[in-house]
Amino acid sequence: MTSPRLALRALRQTPFVTAVAILSLALGIGANAAIFSLFDQLLLRPLPVRDPARLVNLVAPGPKPGAVACGMAGSCDAVFSYPMFRDLERAPATRAVLSGLAGHRDFGANLAFRGETRSGTGMLVSGSYFPTLGLTPALGRLFGAADDETPGAHPLAVLSYAYWNTRLGHDRGVLGQIVVINGQAMTIVGVAPRGFEGTTLGMHPDVFVPLAMRELMAPGWKVVDNRRAYWLYVFGRLAPGATAEQAARGLTAAYRPILADVEAPLQKGMSAATMARFRTKQIVVKPGARGQSAQPTDARAPLLLLFAITGIVLLIACANIANLLLARGARRAGEMAVRLSLGAGRGALVRQLLTESLALGAAGGALGLGVAYWTLRGITALLPADDAQTVHTRLDPTVVAFAALVALCTAVLFGLFPALHSTRPGLIGTIRSSAGQLSGARAATRFRTSLVTTQIALAMTLLVCAGLFIRSLVNVSRVDLGLATERVVTFGISPQLNGYANARSAALFERLEQELAAQPGVAAVTAARVPLLAGSNWGTEVAVEGFHRDADTDANARYNQVGAGYFQTLGSALLAGRAFTAADGPGAPKVAIVNETFARKFGLGRQAVGRHMAMGNIGSDADHRLDIEIVGLMRDAKYSEVKGETPPTFLLPFRQDSAIGEMNYYVRTTLTSEQVLRAIPRIVQSLDPNLPVENLKTLPQQVRENTYLDRLVSVLAVAFAVLATLLAAIGLYGVLAYTIAQRTREIGVRMALGASRAQVRGMVLRQVTRMTFAGGVVGVAAALALGTAAKSLLFGLPGWDPLSIGLAAALLALVAYGAGYLPARRAATVEPIRALRYE
Repeated sequence: MTSPRLALRALRQTPFVTAVAILSLALGIGANAAIFSLFDQLLLRPLPVRDPARLVNLVAPGPKPGAVACGMAGSCDAVFSYPMFRDLERAPATRAVLSGLAGHRDFGANLAFRGETRSGTGMLVSGSYFPTLGLTPALGRLFGAADDETPGAHPLAVLSYAYWNTRLGHDRGVLGQIVVINGQAMTIVGVAPRGFEGTTLGMHPDVFVPLAMRELMAPGWKVVDNRRAYWLYVFGRLAPGATAEQAARGLTAAYRPILADVEAPLQKGMSAATMARFRTKQIVVKPGARGQSAQPTDARAPLLLLFAITGIVLLIACANIANLLLARGARRAGEMAVRLSLGAGRGALVRQLLTESLALGAAGGALGLGVAYWTLRGITALLPADDAQTVHTRLDPTVVAFAALVALCTAVLFGLFPALHSTRPGLIGTIRSSAGQLSGARAATRFRTSLVTTQIALAMTLLVCAGLFIRSLVNVSRVDLGLATERVVTFGISPQLNGYANARSAALFERLEQELAAQPGVAAVTAARVPLLAGSNWGTEVAVEGFHRDADTDANARYNQVGAGYFQTLGSALLAGRAFTAADGPGAPKVAIVNETFARKFGLGRQAVGRHMAMGNIGSDADHRLDIEIVGLMRDAKYSEVKGETPPTFLLPFRQDSAIGEMNYYVRTTLTSEQVLRAIPRIVQSLDPNLPVENLKTLPQQVRENTYLDRLVSVLAVAFAVLATLLAAIGLYGVLAYTIAQRTREIGVRMALGASRAQVRGMVLRQVTRMTFAGGVVGVAAALALGTAAKSLLFGLPGWDPLSIGLAAALLALVAYGAGYLPARRAATVEPIRALRYE
């Protein structure tokens, strides 16, 4: 009979132990595999392109005076102006160190094709984009240098594989057809390869458009020739034999002469110190195998924390396996002794026992894949819709291999000591001397007790951490938003992306607001150009009456353009002055409302109303006419982030801007939000059947999405802490039950000598107390270290919290004594006569 068959037969003889072991391993391995899958998707997996390790991202830290627009692809240090990109692309020094240099930028895209218009995402890419990545089209062709030479002259489109497959049914006849993108007729020339979704993680473009079409894709934003408009992300491929350090030196050598000779003379009002920093800027080269995205940076800390938590869960599960195998080995001491006496070698027996451990590991790993899948499903359910698209729940071969490796390692590492202990030298002699059940008992008992104490410590660590994140989430939920979000529905429209002229867009905005206000149950309606609490920020420098500034003074403030009824609809408080009205339109005097932080920053105090300001100030106050009157002072309210500090902010009436092409609406209702959510698409379609409704949701949902990471980490931390505590309780119960069985004769002697049942129960519970206290103390210390390391993820907490520690200790004690009560009760019911006869 083969060794694996013997292992399976042995495991079937103890079905309860086998089931508990497999389930424990499955939970531990599954949790780790799920988090590893996220880790792999967000932090490890390279782009599906040719030789991704040779890709590098370009970053240009330093002063960027002018307009800066950065997004999901990275920080504002990473954006370049379009003319600078073209200069670097042509520079001989660049070509010496890079075999290709490419630029890209996302844009909102309304795609009209075959009678259907949908809102999506487009990607502006240079003609060198696809060649630098080394991609081959799934259909047709991709862009080349000739498709991106003259601004506005290349109306071409490459569809993403996902859009072509899901929206167009894999139709190979789309080549040469016209798709209307943001009102512009574009000829479809190809389909990107399967699996390629651009070079920005978390973004899923539907279409790729030549970079030279930038101004037609975003009408009204004239940036192509502006060297003081920074918006383009740039990456390259290292030339054969070139290193990243050589590339940085070569690119900087091409970059600095352009700064000194071309761009420095364009700067106005810059101090000498800032100008010196501007002239000495250099290009930094960073690894580009993962593409360009801010998402990995944001995800790294929470994923590392969750990996540590699931690792602790796995350790607790493995400690359970070791304890179960030790107990099982003690019961099989006679069998092992007989085998040894019949000539079996110790090595063969160890291999047989390890084979049983490996069988447990294989079964646990296989079941763990199911646990991993459903864990990933649960995680994606907690993510906002856009972020959920980034994470897939299928288990890739890499994840399966990881789960198999973890199963193998745990089976070997935590099956080795029980295997060695069960086949230790001298086993035959101890069996013959009637001490077989106690042979090595002290060492095994100490080992089992140490394992359980460790489990308790680890469980305490996770319980305290879960308490910290719950407290942090409570703090987040109690943040004063300065807004009344209940019964408010929000959505956006972008008529400019459908080719609307400015006057037509303005007329549509007015008509839509009237239609919404006329709906039954609608109490108030307003609009805002920048969506609230959505991570969006628009900022500009300002000049303010009475505020003196020099060239290096921080005079930046956030701003939004809003409609009349803003304060009534959103419940924001006006402290002084007046709100905007419909009269604040074209031709009327320019007006603004500022918040308290703005008033403090620019020295206005409570006397802001009646003062004047100007936007876009570059240089001294004398260079600008203060043409905007401050007519109101509003209470501070959250702007783009729930947890972020309220920035200095001012509001402008959107009707005074004739060039607005998109708008976000807010509708306060006395009805249920669901009724309004159903009505809004119908209202918009009645005005324009081809105009997509964007980001339709309730304002409370928007708030939740803004803080989804806090909820995700808190829910997972609590779930894993509960799982770890239950596994620790199982381990404690198993050790105590086994210990009571081993000490049956001792307990019988104690009771025969007069010990009461209460004293016997106390003896067992004192053991529980010692293990719980020791493990709890170690666990608290470990939790404090882990909490300090994760402080950046906590809101309003310093990395430790007495209440969380106290509640965790109380819960752990309750669970520990609950797990220890049954063995203690069983010990107290031992009959002395039977116990004295027990072998």
